[in-house]
Amino acid sequence: MIGLISATAAGAVARDRVAAAWSGRSRVYEGPVREAVERAFAECEQLVCFLATGATVRLIAPLLAGKSSDPGVVTVDESLRYAVALLGGHGGGANDLAYAVGDVLGCAPVVTTATDATGVPGLDTLGRPVEGAVAAVTRAILDGERVAVRADAIWPLPPLPPNVVQSPEGSAAQDPGRAEAAEEAKSGDAPVAAREAAHDERGRTAAGATLWVTDRIVPLGEREAVVRPPSLVVGVGASKEAPVDEVLGLIEGALRDAGLCADSVVELATVDAKAGEAGIVGAAARLGVPVRTYDAGTLAGIAVPNPSGAPLAAVGTPSVAEAAALAGGGELLVPKRKSAPEGRAAMATCAVVRRAPRGRLAVVGLGPGARDLLTPRAREELRSASVLVGLDQYVDQIRDLLRPGTTILESGLGAEEERARTAVAEARRGHAVALIGSGDAGVYAMASPALAEAADDIDVVGVPGVTAALAAAAILGAPLGHDHVSISLSDLHTPWEVIERRVRAAAEADIVVTFYNPRSRGRDWQLPKALGILAEHRAPATPVGVVRNASRPDESSRLTTLAGLDPTTVDMMTVVTVGNTATREIAGRMVTPRGYRWQSEGAR
Repeated sequence: MIGLISATAAGAVARDRVAAAWSGRSRVYEGPVREAVERAFAECEQLVCFLATGATVRLIAPLLAGKSSDPGVVTVDESLRYAVALLGGHGGGANDLAYAVGDVLGCAPVVTTATDATGVPGLDTLGRPVEGAVAAVTRAILDGERVAVRADAIWPLPPLPPNVVQSPEGSAAQDPGRAEAAEEAKSGDAPVAAREAAHDERGRTAAGATLWVTDRIVPLGEREAVVRPPSLVVGVGASKEAPVDEVLGLIEGALRDAGLCADSVVELATVDAKAGEAGIVGAAARLGVPVRTYDAGTLAGIAVPNPSGAPLAAVGTPSVAEAAALAGGGELLVPKRKSAPEGRAAMATCAVVRRAPRGRLAVVGLGPGARDLLTPRAREELRSASVLVGLDQYVDQIRDLLRPGTTILESGLGAEEERARTAVAEARRGHAVALIGSGDAGVYAMASPALAEAADDIDVVGVPGVTAALAAAAILGAPLGHDHVSISLSDLHTPWEVIERRVRAAAEADIVVTFYNPRSRGRDWQLPKALGILAEHRAPATPVGVVRNASRPDESSRLTTLAGLDPTTVDMMTVVTVGNTATREIAGRMVTPRGYRWQSEGAR
């Protein structure tokens, strides 16, 4: 809940505008301002105070408890010029809240956290638990110091700047060569340069900051932090009415004994028959993770090291804990173990599996070219991607939006298959990848070849964009007001016989047609042929809209007719929209009526 507090009449007006926009997720706090702030601070996840910044500071200062628990606070000035993220920029979400307030009130968001100002993702914004010397490591990243990343695997994280470098995988304890080098350095037998760069007994650089990405419990130094990846699945079996404390205690003990952190547990897994078992459900709630269930037949088909007749008789599978943990794949770290309550039989079992990272591929539509037609979701994906793959001219359009450290893999026209394969390959390595295309990436663009290449071993998300057809239609008027179809006239990937059949079907069905790729220097006869097919079913005066470079600085558009269109004025940067038999030119705009009954009655 977002608490809204004001002290003046002007502030109350702005407050009520925000309350109306955020109905259901905001609450207005009335009464004396100090009391209102105190109540909202205790009850809400975030606050918007329509007060001076200094006044807000004095009011909230006695209430501060800690970075991890304080709500995010935004202040808005009396004249609605600024929305200032005052407290909890990352953890409390105040930075995002300031932008959201700005969207509602039209004021400028003011965000002063150093990572946001420099375009570097904050460690506390990665969406995963982080602990240790977070401030010290963040400071080292911002100051350009060398920061070593020690990760058990590649995870789909946002890009980090070039001074953050991947260290060799594993610790010195796991790598005898590094351990020996460290001992030499400590004894003074190694050269000075080697001593200065040597790793200590845990495999980290002795002087530099270190960022761990691991589910293992590692001792942290004064300039070290650890991000917990979503890598662990705990399979759980439980008898009827098994106590929550017994199930949870078993899980926590198994993780602790294996040197694993509970913050990396992504889910508990069990058999369908135990989906509602209170002990399992309660333990999951205490851990803050969901419960995933599998049918007994699926679990029975999974090979496990410790099958048993008891679960086979009870629920139809010789293994619940191990099989459920392994059902999604991975490495069995902790074989089945039982709880050990005093004075009675065990009522719970568990097993722990580490799953391999899943890379993430975002297929992003950039829209027709204008920056203000690039969607907020597309911006977010571009800034979240550690690897960007795209056509060189499209990369140039959004290069300034990328975070420092983003790996850019660009290529020229004709390399679509290469780009699709590259993007999928990078995602399979565990990276967060953005594959970009103009318009909507699913319309004559990169989504189709990429998804044809991808399997279910990576996560894929599509980010829609404004298509060239829609951008052109908005410029022309309302030509797509009724049924419409887009057809590419390029026979590079589709035989002309197929294209012609589709054009003829659209002509016979009286559907508005938008032609993509209408004409090029080496392909100049297809558009006249397509227009001739449409002319067999539509009058010569049928409106036709021609838009070139829609939404770009050199945009041009004109209205003509089916008989009047000169195909030689059209090129590959042009979209041609041909109306149906109902399409009209009205006040210089191309309009296809929707066929509303009230309009027809009004015309009569």
